[in-house]
Amino acid sequence: MRPLTETETRAVFEKLGKYIGENIQLLVDRPDGTYCFRLHRDRVYYLSEKLLKLAASVPRDSLVAPGTCFGKFTKSQKFRLSVTALDFLAPYAKVR
Repeated sequence: MRPLTETETRAVFEKLGKYIGENIQLLVDRPDGTYCFRLHRDRVYYLSEKLLKLAASVPRDSLVAPGTCFGKFTKSQKFRLSVTALDFLAPYAKVR
């Protein structure tokens, strides 16, 4: 599990920007703690920093899903949103 590179972060935030606009900042700085995006096996996970510290002690081969899967990168490096991200994106959607 590793942080997203600059190009990966740009691809994820552009896709999220289409659906929630400027509310991306609200996903990261939440009142219940700070959350982040991490890449594990071509999938982007959304998890709290507390969970991130706990997941660091698990070997990569044994780690299945460290948080909520927001989407994945295809072989052509395009980002596709996953259905599991809808619960987190719905409160901040531009169109209801």
